[in-house]
Amino acid sequence: MQEGPITGSYVRDVRVIVYDGKMHPVDSNDISFKIAGMMAFKEAFQLADPKILEPIYEIEVSVPEELMGDVVTDLQTRRSIIIGMDSNSHYQVIKARTPLAELDRYPRHCAPLPQGRGHYTGHFAEYAPVPSDIQKKLAEEYKRRKRTDLFRS
Repeated sequence: MQEGPITGSYVRDVRVIVYDGKMHPVDSNDISFKIAGMMAFKEAFQLADPKILEPIYEIEVSVPEELMGDVVTDLQTRRSIIIGMDSNSHYQVIKARTPLAELDRYPRHCAPLPQGRGHYTGHFAEYAPVPSDIQKKLAEEYKRRKRTDLFRS
């Protein structure tokens, strides 16, 4: 469970109970049981239709009023959900929930957008399921990386 079968990420909130097993004096050994357990877990995990979770941050972006539309549009391209807008003097404060992956380079990207006259703050809000198209892309990328690693070995 330290390296899950979908993306190699840590698997959490899973409980496994082994309720039956048999020993054979010739074929049974420690490594055989570990391999059988790993294969059983991988198969059951895939059949359970698991979801990848991603951290969601609640952010506040303060920008001059005339640039608010550009910033809101940019946030929406980053899978943000706008949860509110407020005004503070000549600035507009945009509150949104945004996946952390989309905030990776946001401070550097955001600086030219409000022409250096805005700023943003954020804090962790929750974990939420990754959209299915992105989960599929991450899984395919992980499989491709695993195949490449096998050829290098």
